[in-house]
Amino acid sequence: MTSRTDAAPPPAESQIELAISGMTCASCANRIERKLNKMDGVTATVNYATAKAKVSYAPGIAPEELVSTVEKTGYGAALPPPPKTRKQRTDEGEAENTADPELDELRERTLISLVLAAPVILLAMVPAFQFDAWQWLSLVLAFPVVTYGGWPFHKAAWTNLRHGAATMDTLVSGGTLAAFGWSVWALFWGDAGMIGMTHPFSFFGGTGEASANIYLEAAAGVTALILLGRYLEARAKRRAGSALRALLAMGAKEVAVVRDGVETLIPVEDLAVGDEFVVRPGEKIATDGVVVDGASAVDESMLTGESVPVEVRPGSNVTGATVNAGGRLLVRATRVGADTQLAQMAKLVEDAQNGKAAVQRLADRISGVFVPIVIVLALGTLATWLILGNGTAAAFTAAVAVLIIACPCALGLATPTALMVGTGRGAQLGILIKGPEVLENTRRVDTVVLDKTGTVTTGKMSLVDVIPAAGQDTDELLRIAGALEDASEHPIAQAIAAGAVQRVGELPKVEQFENVPGLGVNGLVEEKAVTVGRTKLLAEWSQYLDDSLQAAKDAAEAEGKTVVAASWDGEVRGLLVVADTIKDTSAEAIVRLRALGLTPVLLTGDNKAVAATVAKQVGIDEVHAEVLPQDKVDVVKALQAEGRTVAMVGDGVNDAAALAQADLGLAMGTGTDVAIEASDLTLVRGDLRSAADAIRLSRKTLGTIKGNLFWAFAYNVAAIPLAAFGLLNPMIAGAAMALSSVFVVTNSLRLKRFKAQTG
Repeated sequence: MTSRTDAAPPPAESQIELAISGMTCASCANRIERKLNKMDGVTATVNYATAKAKVSYAPGIAPEELVSTVEKTGYGAALPPPPKTRKQRTDEGEAENTADPELDELRERTLISLVLAAPVILLAMVPAFQFDAWQWLSLVLAFPVVTYGGWPFHKAAWTNLRHGAATMDTLVSGGTLAAFGWSVWALFWGDAGMIGMTHPFSFFGGTGEASANIYLEAAAGVTALILLGRYLEARAKRRAGSALRALLAMGAKEVAVVRDGVETLIPVEDLAVGDEFVVRPGEKIATDGVVVDGASAVDESMLTGESVPVEVRPGSNVTGATVNAGGRLLVRATRVGADTQLAQMAKLVEDAQNGKAAVQRLADRISGVFVPIVIVLALGTLATWLILGNGTAAAFTAAVAVLIIACPCALGLATPTALMVGTGRGAQLGILIKGPEVLENTRRVDTVVLDKTGTVTTGKMSLVDVIPAAGQDTDELLRIAGALEDASEHPIAQAIAAGAVQRVGELPKVEQFENVPGLGVNGLVEEKAVTVGRTKLLAEWSQYLDDSLQAAKDAAEAEGKTVVAASWDGEVRGLLVVADTIKDTSAEAIVRLRALGLTPVLLTGDNKAVAATVAKQVGIDEVHAEVLPQDKVDVVKALQAEGRTVAMVGDGVNDAAALAQADLGLAMGTGTDVAIEASDLTLVRGDLRSAADAIRLSRKTLGTIKGNLFWAFAYNVAAIPLAAFGLLNPMIAGAAMALSSVFVVTNSLRLKRFKAQTG
């Protein structure tokens, strides 16, 4: 008999993010994506707005091969840079966030082109300004605009032509060079160069004798206007990504670490797990950690959007990039570098921005075949006008207008710009959207399943009631019982002790402490023999509840609360009631979720009495109680089987499967890493109201994407026939095309004004 060995799992794929250069429209991104995906073992997504390619590749493929493939396609690619040294970080400083050489170069090219093109356009549009030899001055001014100003278009068009492809640059370059070439021919070999020649300007097609028509205003004007549109688009795209840059720049740069009792200032990148560091009032906390010494209030608004500072003390967890608003803290680092919450947030946002929604993939496919179709349409327009005998000038004007008006760059910008702004704004509000497909799901969701513990409730036991026996002082009951419970590590005991400290202040010392497993505790407090625990433990000492206390105990337990009895000197002194309390904001959150058209459902492993009480207090009608952790996913499946589209909100390990099963998973950022990993949306703060904000933001982002795509499609569909019928001057067509891209980006930027209803 031979022993069986398990086959080794296949090697895991690697992932890399390439910085792409040379892209000028969505067609470029589509070409690079197709080329990369043709490689065996490679899956790639190229995003025009972020100029990045997210690539998964099989073992055996070198990253340099990916770069080589992109370069063979006619574009540039760069591998991720190595980590910067401390000197590099210091030298670059804030310039990293503000300097953009490409944008500066584009601005210079645009300004020069606009200054030179303006008189050319003015001379062509106002016949009264057409002095003797005006056409030759126009040629002198237009030449640098078409050559220097239009160089990026011509260079990209030539590169694409060598690779057998056509993009938006092909249309712009072909149209402007055709207009300029025609004008040169007409000036040198036609009748247009005659001194004293004038011709009227028309917003529509060309008129008159072909050899007397020049189109220098179209060549220079289209170049300048499209450059202006591209500059405004690039500047707006940079603004669209500002939220992510701000998120990445949030962290502290240096930290005062304590080693061998001495404080030393070091770069935050050199901090290691286990290091203890000092955070003074007003300073940023360098990394995720736990408070070792000191008490303070921490402002977490940069990460959570919540304006109220959080009180911390020894044992409290703190997050990197938040601000110490109060006293001095000594913190032990628990996560550093890429493992911190800030880094993970930034990674989630960047991954989401690099993704593509289904609607964008459709737009990419259309833009990929659109340019060749437009070239055919332009040639067909030229031929049709000539066959119909409408004159060479009119035919040429219509064909050039078709080439220029049809550039599909607005299609390529529709989704990524809205996604960049929407996800960036979400990160500022503590809402992390994992990918564009999530946006589609938020539109369809009609049911939201809420895990009770940690989502609707705090997930922590709290002292909710103190019931003294007849004649017993409430504060004394709390002080004595709280002191004994303070010596225990049990969660219920700690809840009672915390409640006692909050109400009566400092607690007395305990002697001869004894823990009775499963029942309670005994000990001496102020020379009193005290017992706190289940009534069964007190009964062993022949101490029983009277009718009034028994009735109070039964009523509390019927509501799912935990009741602890306290006695000393042979008498039962009262009851302490502990429960998992409902969050102050949960009821308001349910109202907001209903306003979005969602039906809330409560899901819990607690008994029906507890579930019914919580559901009633927050306004939920449908309840699934006494559900085992492994059965939560079955509840979600059952709801889906009824035809519902289900969102699930949870925070625990036992919620992970249900979060993954749901059509839309929302994890509380205060929960476990497993739950967060399984979800589609992460709510950084533990406020259920942010679930409604997340769905509102996602739906608004999706609506913006669809609005962008509609106007981009409508623009092309409406404009191409106008151009083909000779109803658009090429220069007007160029202005309209440039403005369509600016409109799409500007429309996306409106998402920056989205405001959360929380707070």
